[in-house]
Amino acid sequence: MKYELSQRAEDFIQDGVLERLIRETRVDDGRFREILSKSLDLQALTPEETAVLIAASRPDQIEAIFETAKDLKRRVYGNRIVLFAPLYVGNLCVNDCAYCAFRRSNPVQVRRTLDLEELREQVRALERRGHKRLILVFGEHERYSAGFIAECVRTVYGVREGRGEIRRLNINAAPFDHEGFRIIKAAGIGTYQIFQETYHHATYREMHPSETRKGDYLWRLDALSRAMEAGCDDVGIGALFGLYDWRFEVLGLVTHACHLMAKYRVGPHTISFPRLRPAAGVHRSWPMLVSDDDFLRVIAILRVSVPYTGLILTARERPAFRRRAMAFGVSQIDAGSRIELGGYTEAGDAQVMEREQFELGDIRPLDVVMRELVEDGYLPSFCTACYRLGRTGEHFMEFAIPGFIKRFCTPNALTTLVEYLVDYASPETRIAGEKLIAEELARMPDSAQKEELKRRLQEIRDAGSRDLYF
Repeated sequence: MKYELSQRAEDFIQDGVLERLIRETRVDDGRFREILSKSLDLQALTPEETAVLIAASRPDQIEAIFETAKDLKRRVYGNRIVLFAPLYVGNLCVNDCAYCAFRRSNPVQVRRTLDLEELREQVRALERRGHKRLILVFGEHERYSAGFIAECVRTVYGVREGRGEIRRLNINAAPFDHEGFRIIKAAGIGTYQIFQETYHHATYREMHPSETRKGDYLWRLDALSRAMEAGCDDVGIGALFGLYDWRFEVLGLVTHACHLMAKYRVGPHTISFPRLRPAAGVHRSWPMLVSDDDFLRVIAILRVSVPYTGLILTARERPAFRRRAMAFGVSQIDAGSRIELGGYTEAGDAQVMEREQFELGDIRPLDVVMRELVEDGYLPSFCTACYRLGRTGEHFMEFAIPGFIKRFCTPNALTTLVEYLVDYASPETRIAGEKLIAEELARMPDSAQKEELKRRLQEIRDAGSRDLYF
């Protein structure tokens, strides 16, 4: 099947090259140190350099990668963790992906698409919990046209519940042509996220039947190039770990990031790396599931290889592992998540597998996650300032790659945290949060910006002001 591709469409994933890097790369101590030093200079690595990190096997080498990842996380993002929630709008799907409960041939899946009033009610429920950032998720189906997605975006932005509002709305949906991306961009979205699922061509063909929309590897690989050309300068890439060798998928993600940077001077705003989870109606073995220890290596290597990008650790992972993995370069997590249709008002804490895409590992309420983060010394953030001030795309790269973004992110994270503590937090979370804020302020050097920040924090607490950002 043929579709409109980007102006520079190419299949830049060469399986033989990546497999040879995995098979033949050897680790020289001097070269290894040079690569880590390059990353600490906030320069993205090539696939060849990333292969050296993948090949590293000595405990001291792996520990050096972990320490570099931690250092980069602190230097580029500070101790900030951005929070968001997924909101599933519809699970109709024309695809037949072997790993997904939404696949068209799954007889146990309950199909549903939220109407606009149901969508508003889900958003109200999320706003009552304190969320400011959402990602809308759609199956791939004719009903979910660019116009429909744009209408959903405008609907979400129009919902106000008390002091609640959604300030940034990202999208996870089908690839579109240029005009489709332009329509969705015009509705005011943030990041457009498309997972390649697996970069390995043979595995891709096995997982995605050729007669389906998703069966065209190049159409999907080229999608974010079309999005860039249509004006969507914030894009997110991702792979589903467990379909193929994790080492290959890491190289695929790094290759994709390098391709976007080379062609459009803008790398991915985010990289996602979820692991396979059980899904209703999916009955097969997965011989390449990624162990916890290897998954920590995945996270750290991605942070070191693409130091400027946000790394998203999803609620597929269980709480204890999320807590363990946070230090190795993660900058975004979802919290208080429900992935069944209507789940924020209808399902409570129950797992409703026949309405989910996969099984979640962490279904704790947002407030519990917030309290754990602050008690562990992380700074939870609902900041949307860069997106709303035009610090996106190439402009974001100018700030993020040298690490200057922290100058904006920490103050804005603090203002959004105070909003949450005043409007939504439990007493225990508010006490822990205020303690963290005092510690953060004490660490800041005296400056005019610090005094202005302190004034804004007090204005939020005392005067009821909201949405104050730098």
